[in-house]
Amino acid sequence: MPSMETIRALSYEPCPMKLSARIRLIGEHTRSLSIARRYFVVNGFDGALTMLGIIVGFYHSNPGPPDAAALTVIVSACLGAAIALGASGLSSAYISESAEQSAELQELEAAMVLDLQGSSPSLAARWGPWLVALVNGLAPLLISLFILLPLLLPAAFTFLWTNVLEAAMLLGLGAIFLLGIFLGSISGHFWLFSGLRTLVIAIATSGVIILCTPN
Repeated sequence: MPSMETIRALSYEPCPMKLSARIRLIGEHTRSLSIARRYFVVNGFDGALTMLGIIVGFYHSNPGPPDAAALTVIVSACLGAAIALGASGLSSAYISESAEQSAELQELEAAMVLDLQGSSPSLAARWGPWLVALVNGLAPLLISLFILLPLLLPAAFTFLWTNVLEAAMLLGLGAIFLLGIFLGSISGHFWLFSGLRTLVIAIATSGVIILCTPN
């Protein structure tokens, strides 16, 4: 049986908690923070590469600046993909993480021969999946919207770049490069090497799309 000190350490007094306190509680009792960080990179990269691929495909089909009708089609296709990626990331992460953390909590209860409902680990197991799901869903959606800014606000970008598709592609490559830098900072690798590695993947993917799509 666990000692009284262990039980007191796991106990939780119901009271309003700030968001920072909830995140700290999640970090203390689950692996959700490291999982969310990994999902941010993975799904953010998926969103950026998907947007880049769609835009490259449209640009290769018609290299000139898109007219209003073509721009509407491109924006609709990209927004549809971005929303689908966000919804998929949100739902799939919550379903999988809630099942995993529920199972881990049950294993902990069985090992301690103790009902942990209402305890800190129980609350962390309840909030953790939401944190992971939000990161997993918002990462591709927000990064996609960032890349689509030249298409969503063409009047603001035509002063800087004649073809908004080219501006969007540059933002896509920049976002992927920054994700690589972030990944390098996590792994402890040289930031420039990590950024260039993801950038090479994006350029190679764009090359394959250009080779495989009709002009």
